[in-house]
This record gives sequence, structure tokens and C-alpha cells, in this order.
Amino acid sequence: MSERAATTAPQPPEGRYGRRSDREADRRLKVVGAVCGVLGLGVLAWLGGSYLIRETTINGTVPSFEAVSDGELKLHLAVRKSDGTAGTCTVRSQGENGAVVGMADFPVPKDGSSYDAVVSLRTTARGTTAELLGCTPAE
Repeated sequence: MSERAATTAPQPPEGRYGRRSDREADRRLKVVGAVCGVLGLGVLAWLGGSYLIRETTINGTVPSFEAVSDGELKLHLAVRKSDGTAGTCTVRSQGENGAVVGMADFPVPKDGSSYDAVVSLRTTARGTTAELLGCTPAE
């Protein structure tokens, strides 16, 4: 037997068993990287857009309330909004049995980027809650 035949292992045919050249692997890696980059930019743009849209809406809370009588609640309405955006916030109150005893829309003026006010909500019975249902910008 010759010396050369003993030291070389047989090579499988080209393209068999999923082997790829380095150039082809590099090209595939670049394509995968480009696709991931485009998807990442799309997600970033979507998150940025939703942030900007959220900042142009009106967001409110009712941090505190007090039942003044069986027919009235005083509540603190705190609203964050874009400067120049007016709107309306809807608040409801429920009685001890869970029935709605009062509901009202409170206007939010367009001046400033926040609005804080103590407002009065008329009720048909003693209110035990003051819940902000939502705020909508004026059209």
C-alpha cells in the first residue's frame, strides 16, 4: 500500500450531508441579520408611535373622594394631557349595594398640560365609590 493512500480519508461528494461553503454561510448570516434589523426597526417605530399617540390623549385619575351627604360626593379629579387638548372625563359612583347612584361628565379645559380640580358629583343615594370611567379628547 502506498503511503499517500493511508493518510488521506475519503471525502464525501460536494453538497452532500448539508455542508455549505463559508461564502454561502456568510451570505445567509447577512440575510438573517438584515431581516432581524428591519424587524427591530419596525418594533421600535411602532413603540415610538404608540408613545406619541398616548401622550396626545387625556389620562385621568380620581386620587380621593369624600361623601359629603347622601346626595353628593366631592372628588379630586387629576388629569394629564397634551397642552391645548380639551376633553371630558366621566365619573360614576356606586352605592353600598353596588348599584350606580351617580354619573357625570366633567369638562377638561384645553389650557395647560394638566388639570386638577375638586368637583361635585350629585348622587341619588350615599355613594361609596368614585370611579373614573375614562377621559376622551374633544373633537
